[in-house]
Amino acid sequence: MAEEIVAKVEELLSPYVGRSTELIQALHRVQEELGYVPKESLKRIAELMRVPPSRVNEVVSFYHLFRTSPPGKHSIKVCLGTACHVRGAERVLRAIQEETGARLGGTSPDGLFDIQPVRCLGACGLAPVIMIDGEVHGKLDPNRVRRLIARYREGA
Repeated sequence: MAEEIVAKVEELLSPYVGRSTELIQALHRVQEELGYVPKESLKRIAELMRVPPSRVNEVVSFYHLFRTSPPGKHSIKVCLGTACHVRGAERVLRAIQEETGARLGGTSPDGLFDIQPVRCLGACGLAPVIMIDGEVHGKLDPNRVRRLIARYREGA
């Protein structure tokens, strides 16, 4: 399986081989096609782009839009902006992580959920806020989040 993924990444990067200044564009292409930049391909990406592996890791970890694990069936964006932070976003995030088994920036073991941090969802009056599959949910507390996750899990 890992060999197939690396082969697909090699194919996607063919227009960028040796063009180190286009690393971010190359990573975007991989992410766009696969939904993530596979961890098992990072070393090969570095070789193809002729950059140190540390540079690829640096770019992938610095930019939040890049992910190194497959997305879940349901994508949860957790607002960690000021209004949400003040109103309990950390407790909401902890409840989401406990309920799904996913870590921030990762995917749940069952593949149903991924959790991504965001700075603002533009719904500060509803803080704390999350977005699941593009649908905003506000005025949350840990109990409401648990019920919400259960609803999405049942619909899976």
